[in-house]
Amino acid sequence: MCQHQPPCPSADSVDREAARLSAHHPEQGWSLLCNGVLLFDDTGELLPDGQIVAPHRALPTAVAA
Repeated sequence: MCQHQPPCPSADSVDREAARLSAHHPEQGWSLLCNGVLLFDDTGELLPDGQIVAPHRALPTAVAA
């Protein structure tokens, strides 16, 4: 899929989110990466093989006063 040099990380790579954008639709809440991963605004993902990756947004931490 990816034609970039050097090639972007594959969809099954741990750094798959580092792939370049192919399509970006912020009004709909999703982006398509060049490795075929659908990345959602809530940080969830849909991989090309149909696997779902649950949102993994970091939770805010309490600040000590």
